[in-house]
Amino acid sequence: MSSWNEMLKGKVAVVTGASRGLGRADALALAEAGADVVITDILIESDETSEQEAERLGPIAQVMQSTKVMYADQTAKEIQAMGRRSFAVKMDVTDRDQIKEVFAKVKEEFGRIDILVNNAGTLDHVSQIENQNDDLWDRDLAVNLTGSYNCTKAVWPYMKEQQFGRIINMSSVAGTLGGFGQASYSATKGGLLSLTKSMALEGAKYGINVNAIVPGIIGTEAFNMGNAKMNDRMIDRSALKRAGKPEDIANAITFLVSDKANYITGIGMNVSGGIELFTY
Repeated sequence: MSSWNEMLKGKVAVVTGASRGLGRADALALAEAGADVVITDILIESDETSEQEAERLGPIAQVMQSTKVMYADQTAKEIQAMGRRSFAVKMDVTDRDQIKEVFAKVKEEFGRIDILVNNAGTLDHVSQIENQNDDLWDRDLAVNLTGSYNCTKAVWPYMKEQQFGRIINMSSVAGTLGGFGQASYSATKGGLLSLTKSMALEGAKYGINVNAIVPGIIGTEAFNMGNAKMNDRMIDRSALKRAGKPEDIANAITFLVSDKANYITGIGMNVSGGIELFTY
């Protein structure tokens, strides 16, 4: 195997929101690099309550559940087929008690937790400010921002004890550039960048590196559900004139949590095809 495939050997990772899209790609890439990976998501295909959960979560979750675009158990099996340890578990990032239970289970079964990828998020609330739904604003803050805080706080004692940890927060160019009609989403993704810097400062003396990924337009299942004309407009704004692949994000994460990035902490890494550049 190449050094890339060995560079996370012996590490244990937890990925939130990993049943599809970016989270699933992240989990598979970490496993390919040698890590054991725990798949967490609020929608698990073997969970009999997934339909009720989707109703509570919003339209994208409802479509994913109804069309069976949930691959948490499948992803765990694919990782096991690579010779890594893995299991899928239901976890709501807004439920602090459940998060503590899941991390305690991972520690008990795998002995340590080295990597946390805070990927779980919502992105279906699009309205100008006068029409922003207050309940969805609260939901977006609870999932996108407070959810990452909850998971970081829960994993922190394990990483602090072992004097090693790597945490990745999933931001967005909406958090750095703003997003028309995306007040709640943009605010949460901008907040994640500040959370990243603060946690990088607090974690430095314990060997805990904390970084953020700032994706641009990525061709996930959710993106492909969007308005085709609007998608084309966003792609045309990027310097590379194409949507990225989930694997582009996963490769960046794999680098940042590896020993090859030991001296990198507190950054927001753009993986965006140059959408933030002045293009014309």
